[in-house]
Amino acid sequence: MKEFDLVVVGAGPGGYVCAIRAAQLGLKVALVEKRATLGGTCLNVGCIPSKVLLESSEVFETTMNHADEHGVVVGDVGLDLEAMMARKDRIVGELTGGVAGLMKKNKIEVFAGRGELVAADKVVVHGDEGDSDLGAKHVCLAMGSTVINLPFLPIDGNRVVSSTEALSFDSVPKHLVVIGAGAVGLELGSVWRRLGAEVTVIEMLPTITPFADKQMAKTLERALTDQGLDIRLETTVTAAKVLKTKVKLTVENAKTGSDTIDCDRVLVAVGRRPVTDGAGIESVGVELDETGRVAVDDHLRTNIPNIYAIGDIVRGPMLAHKAEDEGLAVAEQIAGMPGHVNYEVIPNVVYTDPELAMVGRTEAELKEAKVPFAAGRFMFRANGRAKSLGQETGMVKILADKETDEILGVHMVGPRASELIGEAAVAMEFRASAEDLARTCHAHPTLSEVVKEAAMAVDKRAIHS
Repeated sequence: MKEFDLVVVGAGPGGYVCAIRAAQLGLKVALVEKRATLGGTCLNVGCIPSKVLLESSEVFETTMNHADEHGVVVGDVGLDLEAMMARKDRIVGELTGGVAGLMKKNKIEVFAGRGELVAADKVVVHGDEGDSDLGAKHVCLAMGSTVINLPFLPIDGNRVVSSTEALSFDSVPKHLVVIGAGAVGLELGSVWRRLGAEVTVIEMLPTITPFADKQMAKTLERALTDQGLDIRLETTVTAAKVLKTKVKLTVENAKTGSDTIDCDRVLVAVGRRPVTDGAGIESVGVELDETGRVAVDDHLRTNIPNIYAIGDIVRGPMLAHKAEDEGLAVAEQIAGMPGHVNYEVIPNVVYTDPELAMVGRTEAELKEAKVPFAAGRFMFRANGRAKSLGQETGMVKILADKETDEILGVHMVGPRASELIGEAAVAMEFRASAEDLARTCHAHPTLSEVVKEAAMAVDKRAIHS
């Protein structure tokens, strides 16, 4: 049996980052992964391939419909879906291969197979060529999550698909129905709408992106509707019949009643669940919380002191960057350092066009907590850089404590919001005030000036509105 200071089970963003940081700190580390390539859902069938297709489909959409606005004259524009998918696969391969290279660089031993806890200090790896026994002074569980199935509409990978299959269609659907108006559903719905599909989005709640600030959600909904997405809120799928060439859905709307939708593909994007089965956690006594996730304390330690858990299998948003920070924190704590995660400052992004990005608390959350606040808003349409890009939809909203002026939340819908939200996160990490942000000189002309103007608007002194 090989002995290690740390055995990490799962090589997604949380797991492989934890392994690298622990190795940097001098620990002998093993990384266990059942997938053929490293990087988890994010690199293989999640964050990265979806962003590649979003970018490629946006280039196609812009060339088809907006090039003339810039004085660019193009001839016949066609879609080579095979080439688009090949580009996606190439980028995924480069990144997953890069992670494998980082394992070698940091002298981390990688074991291919399913990792199973058989004792608090022992992990068995069930691989294609037999089992491997790993002794572990510490264990970090990082198995990630998987898609949630609808019991009456099981995913078959053909007519009814998950996000995995929706990243690799061999042809553009004529009519794609997306069940779920969260980040995954809206992003992939946007990809296929841009490439020519009719897209209908079904959401049982009264708003898209239910985690977001309501004003931002409504702004994004209007923009996506203008782009051609048929978004049906307060609507549920009550029955489904999968036929050879199509799917017939029966839907029920709270206001308009029952309707039937015929489509050739259905994307089920109703959320994800933690992967805790098969890892032996129950057999060694690791406790789960009331939601079925692994219960951890403020230091990401389970009820068994040498076993930690991170990422999608523990509380909090299922986000790759949240898992990465948790992986860093666990590695540093095992090495005797004060690693931590500030859960109040974790950005969340929806990579549609325009993008939605947020960090901190929403207006609704502050009102519910009875925290007095002031809000500053500034529209992208008043920004020179946004006009030059031809992307003027949306706004930035900053919420600050009414008494101390500390920034409590930043919410935005607009061009490249995913990049702009980083400034807000840094400001909040250092507990900056809206005044601090307002008095920071921003380059002109840039989109970031919208953030500055929104900060100035908290005190009702925005210049360009």
